[in-house]
Amino acid sequence: MERRAFGKTDMMVSVLGFGAAEIGFSNASEETVDRLLGTALDAGLNVIDTAECYNTSEELIGKTMSHRRDDFYLFTKCGHTSGLDGEDWNPSMLEESIDRSLKRLKTDYVDTIHLHSCSEDILRQGDVIDVLKRAKEKGKTRYIGYSGDHTDALYAIKTGAFDTFETSVSIADQEAVDLTIPEAVKRGMGIIAKRPIANVAWNYSEKPENGYYQEYWERFNELDYPFLKGELPEAVEKALRFTLTVPDVHTAIVGTAKPDRWIQNAKLAAKGNLSEKEYNQIRDLYNRAAKKEWAGQV
Repeated sequence: MERRAFGKTDMMVSVLGFGAAEIGFSNASEETVDRLLGTALDAGLNVIDTAECYNTSEELIGKTMSHRRDDFYLFTKCGHTSGLDGEDWNPSMLEESIDRSLKRLKTDYVDTIHLHSCSEDILRQGDVIDVLKRAKEKGKTRYIGYSGDHTDALYAIKTGAFDTFETSVSIADQEAVDLTIPEAVKRGMGIIAKRPIANVAWNYSEKPENGYYQEYWERFNELDYPFLKGELPEAVEKALRFTLTVPDVHTAIVGTAKPDRWIQNAKLAAKGNLSEKEYNQIRDLYNRAAKKEWAGQV
C-alpha cells in the first residue's frame, strides 16, 4: 500500500488508515477485531485511530493488537470524561484520561494524542494544550494534534502548538479543503481525513434515524452527484479516491466492524488519485451547491 510522509513528523503513513469508532460502538467481539485488524495490518495498514469516548474501542485494540505494537502508528484522542470524574476539558481529568487510554491500549506511548473537537474558547485558556505538551515531554505521546473542524480547527492550527490535524473531508464535506488544510500545510502538520466516505449516507432512500448520518444525507439530496446513482461499489470508490486526491491529505481513516471491509476499501484506494478532470468536477459541483451553513462536521 502507498505510504505518504506525514508532515513534519518522522512517520510514513498508509494512505488508508483505520478509524476505530465503529468497533467500539457496535460491540464488536475480540475475535472479530483480531481478524479485522490482523488481516489489515498484513495488507499494509499502519494507522489506527481511536478515542477515549469510543466505548470499548481502546480496550479492543489493546487486547488484540498490543503484541503487534511495532507494526502500526497508534493515535487516540482526549477531552471528554467518558466515565471519569470531573468535567470535560478539565486539565486534571485530561491527564487521567491519557493514562487510562495507555492502560486500555496496553502500551507505554501513542504516536499522537489529539484534542477531541475542543472549542476555540477552551483552547484560548491554554491549559488543555499544556496537558498535551507535558504528556509529550513525559514520553506518553510522540506528537500532539488537534481533531476537529470549522473555525475552532482554524484557531487550533494557528496556535502553532500541534504536529497533526484530523478533520472531516469528503465529497459532502469540503470546507476544510479551503479553510483549514492550507493553513495546516504551512505549518508542516500531518493531515488525517476522517469520515472520508461521508458514512455512505447517500445510500439511504429515506432520512436515516442515526443523527450522525442525517446532515450528510441532506447534503447529498442537494448535491445530486450523478455518479452516486450507479452501483454502490463504484460510488464508494470514487468518493474514497476523491478524499485521497485532496492535496496534502496524508491518510484517510475508514471505520468498519466487518472483518473483510478494510481490505476491500484498500483495493479501491490502490487505484490512486482521481484524474484532475474528475476531481475538479466534484469540487465544482460541491461549490455550486454548498450552503454557507455547511460547516465541517464533527
